[in-house]
Amino acid sequence: MDSLTKKIDFAVVISVKHANPNGDPLNGNRPRVNYDGSGEISDVCIKRKMRNRLMEIKESNKYKYNIFVQSDDNKLDDYGSLRERIEKEIDNNVRKDEKKLREEVCKKWIDVRAFGQVFAFKGEGKGVSVGIRGPVSIHPAFSVVSVNDKVTSLQITKSVSGEGDGSKRGSDTMGMKHRVDHGLYVFYGSMNPQLASITGFSDEDAKAIKEVLKKLFENDASSARPEGSMEVVRFFWWEQIGPVGKYSSAKVHRTLKVEPKIPEPKSADDYEIKIDGLEGLKSEDVKGCV
Repeated sequence: MDSLTKKIDFAVVISVKHANPNGDPLNGNRPRVNYDGSGEISDVCIKRKMRNRLMEIKESNKYKYNIFVQSDDNKLDDYGSLRERIEKEIDNNVRKDEKKLREEVCKKWIDVRAFGQVFAFKGEGKGVSVGIRGPVSIHPAFSVVSVNDKVTSLQITKSVSGEGDGSKRGSDTMGMKHRVDHGLYVFYGSMNPQLASITGFSDEDAKAIKEVLKKLFENDASSARPEGSMEVVRFFWWEQIGPVGKYSSAKVHRTLKVEPKIPEPKSADDYEIKIDGLEGLKSEDVKGCV
């Protein structure tokens, strides 16, 4: 399969309403906020959702893509760890040969050939560590305006104690739940044909990534993110001519302008979203993806 033939950039605009888009475990699972008050969704969180959506794609009633980094609560196999997955799926003789290992893992798992991966093994005498750089880079998402005053925290209780004889409520019945009442987040990404030629990431793989970016929050509901509380409201896709392209990713990303139309925006409709065009570069603009 031929590797990616064009340099590609993209941007995703996400609406959040009464949801916790990405909790911070070091801050009581409150929504992530940087020092400027901007809400943040980590690139790791975004990639997790992309992997989950890729796992759902079927062809001829079979799952089309294999995913290496699967979460414990959403797996397509019975492996208990990444180490077990690679030991059972990749022959031992292949794992001992760095070149063969790189070729095999990129061929087998789309998330490896897209995002890259570090494979570390403890062997006799010395360990082996193989790092693969992926062609698909994902930025963290940041809110357009501060969400500091838009974070609501609620104290919650369970109706039944998790421990004890049930005669009285234990300390484990009390808890906190946090949400962002409203936020509009934007993240950017790009696809590098040079790195794609190394991992085997193809034009077909790029199309799969494009489709899952539009549907990041389908089948993603939880108590922190109720169904419909997060959605992709705009999606931008730029394909440049050739593997090098005419413009840098930074310049392409800067063409997207997202600004509030009123001092206190409460929905995606309260923002102006527009593109400043670049000569010879066509953008695909998808509105209301879900």
